[in-house]
Amino acid sequence: MTRADLSRILMALCAASALCAHAAEPTKSGAQRKPTSVTFHKAPSEESPAAREKRLKRECMGRANAGMCLGYTR
Repeated sequence: MTRADLSRILMALCAASALCAHAAEPTKSGAQRKPTSVTFHKAPSEESPAAREKRLKRECMGRANAGMCLGYTR
């Protein structure tokens, strides 16, 4: 590596650190606002509680009564 290459690398590192330090500064208006509310949308593939109950009864028949099958083995 030549001396010119080292100086270019050093200049790039200094510029990157200055950009990172500038991005970390808080805004003049104070802390950033948090979202007012969060809305969760149900996925179309999500099963209903009744469908889950039926599936667990069907899948857990005769299996060990532990984990997800707890209470569904009879």
